[in-house]
Amino acid sequence: MASSSRGIQIGSAWFQRKIKLRPQHRGIHLVTDEVLKEIPELRQFSVGLLHVQILHTSASLALNENWDPYVRDDMEMMLNKIVPEGMPYRHSCEGPDDMGIWLCEHRNDAGPRKIVATINGCLRDGRTPVSPMSPMASTSS
Repeated sequence: MASSSRGIQIGSAWFQRKIKLRPQHRGIHLVTDEVLKEIPELRQFSVGLLHVQILHTSASLALNENWDPYVRDDMEMMLNKIVPEGMPYRHSCEGPDDMGIWLCEHRNDAGPRKIVATINGCLRDGRTPVSPMSPMASTSS
């Protein structure tokens, strides 16, 4: 891999992993540490983009500051104002789910949630990360 005058590697590597989050009750839950624990390969990148997608339509992910402990309460309060539990919503049928990191759990009694983490970036040492559970392809630009 070549280096630019600023020391950033030119070329890229891809990595993807499906992660199963532990079940949570309805609310806003900080899951940053849980996600990072499941993708130790992230440390092998010097720069890049981490895309995190949830594979469910009855939960969502949000990015927000994590200093003030009231952030979680404020987010939950506003979500409950926008979409309160127990309202007579017209839609009641659900199909299969097809679709700091916070898990916004919208169900009272949810099961484990699955997310996919995809990394595209430059590796620190120019090599492909090795992980038996994580396929990766490396390409040069």
